[in-house]
Amino acid sequence: MTQPPGQQPPQGGFGAPYDPPPGSYGTQPPGPYGTQPPAQAAGPYGPAARPGPYDAPTQPGPHGVPSQPQPGGPASGGGGGFFRGRRGAVIGAALAVVLLAGGGVWLATSGGDDGTKPTAKKSAAPKPDGSSTSDGKSGDKGKDKGPHDLRAEADGINAKRKPGEAKLLWLQEGGVDLPRNGSDVYGPWVVGDTVVKAMYHTVSGYSVADGSQKWSLRLPAAMCAAPSQATADGKIVLGVESGHGDQALCNALQMVDLDTGKAGWHKTYKRQGAWDLLSDPAMAINGDTVTVGRKTRTDAFRVSDGKVLFGELPGNCQPFGFASGPVAVAAASCQTAADDHKEQLVERIDPATGKVQWTYKVKKGWEVAQFYSVSPLVVSLKKDRDWAVIMLNADGTYRSQLVGGTENYMTRCDTDVVSYGKNLDNCLGVAADEKTVYLATKPDESDPDPTNKVIAFDMASGQTRWKASAPAGQTLMPMRVEGGRLLMYLSAAKNKGGGIASLPSTGGTPQMVLRHPASAAEAERGLFDTRVAYVNGRSLLVSTTITGIEDGDEKWAKSMAAFGS
Repeated sequence: MTQPPGQQPPQGGFGAPYDPPPGSYGTQPPGPYGTQPPAQAAGPYGPAARPGPYDAPTQPGPHGVPSQPQPGGPASGGGGGFFRGRRGAVIGAALAVVLLAGGGVWLATSGGDDGTKPTAKKSAAPKPDGSSTSDGKSGDKGKDKGPHDLRAEADGINAKRKPGEAKLLWLQEGGVDLPRNGSDVYGPWVVGDTVVKAMYHTVSGYSVADGSQKWSLRLPAAMCAAPSQATADGKIVLGVESGHGDQALCNALQMVDLDTGKAGWHKTYKRQGAWDLLSDPAMAINGDTVTVGRKTRTDAFRVSDGKVLFGELPGNCQPFGFASGPVAVAAASCQTAADDHKEQLVERIDPATGKVQWTYKVKKGWEVAQFYSVSPLVVSLKKDRDWAVIMLNADGTYRSQLVGGTENYMTRCDTDVVSYGKNLDNCLGVAADEKTVYLATKPDESDPDPTNKVIAFDMASGQTRWKASAPAGQTLMPMRVEGGRLLMYLSAAKNKGGGIASLPSTGGTPQMVLRHPASAAEAERGLFDTRVAYVNGRSLLVSTTITGIEDGDEKWAKSMAAFGS
């Protein structure tokens, strides 16, 4: 399987196994990345859409990058995108270095650690029909086409529900005036009865029950990164820019209380050197620590008060990204004579001190692409155009590697759907428990009614345990394991509602946990490359990108939908 940075795994197979380096750091026994059973076809880590050895080559596409469009969306790509102009300016600067709110909405209007403090003011209450208020930048002259009557639209959809179908609880529009090329959308984060999304310079909280806007927070600058999870008490730290236009740099942090919508501390951190300036930040939250990783270092801050916890660690190997969650696992790269940072590690690190607790050395030439799961630890690796998936024990020793066979696989991670940011977690299409790893197969895009399967792999051996087919014309994407059952998102299709489905650990036929109404299929399919959350019996769908053809369209584009009983 090959998985270039920021790309879906290309077509192909799991190839020759990734050979774990013998006795890395004296802890890891030899094992495949080279000793897979005969059932595994020789070939990629290889043909990219199949996990495979650390070694087999694949056929490159144009410019050496495979083309693999997502169902219902354009081909994924790393870099560029909506922020291509700004990132180009940053790259130019780096090369130069080398050469030489219910009762009201509260809006923060300014703030920083440069002598200014955030201030707040109360804005108009949200409109009762569920449409959000706009807080676009001053001076914009977009074509204000006005909000849709979202409540009436939801009522019309629900009037056509069939027995056994859930309700469309509410719809939300973008509600924010955006730059010409649109914006990435961060979230959703659910805190109590509030669901929060963030885009451009605005963070907004909505009632989970009815979608009414509870608060909206205007940030001092545009967002450029965000962790996939908040703290247990509902705090988050967002990456925001300093500077403006082509000179903007992603080097500031803003803490936000997601329950109240109030801004907390704000500070900047230093970015220096070519590799740092060329890196998109990878953000994560572990306990009361937020980390901001780049290729050459990670900076860690205490979420509660912004205190610096650690920065550059001793030695020539530095973490460049953590996975959010209760266990702080990081990917690290090592400075080499070639200065390519392609000697990499997986490490467990104390998030309060930066102390390394164990280290797994990745085979030379292979790089950490994603953490599919932290507990148990499942790691996606890449090498040029090859891809592998390995499992590690809780102490960092090698456990096994997936044997992908002849199937092509599909995951959708943040690096595939956002233009700015390099988080190493938050993937749809893969899940794991202590005994099994679950992966979605890639549908045949030449099929007029594409469908797919979910394949279960034994955690100990990496071999296939069973396969389960999605309903005709729809696809299943694993989300997580809960109560011994695999939860999956079932995509909507023409005249077919999506929903949340489940499978027992033994496989079988998927059973619907929450069936979205067929009458809502058009609205559900209108959301772009959605992130999906399933919380307390409700499903929450959020577009990862908002844009429009004409100026002003983005304010009225649908951005969120909620379903439940």
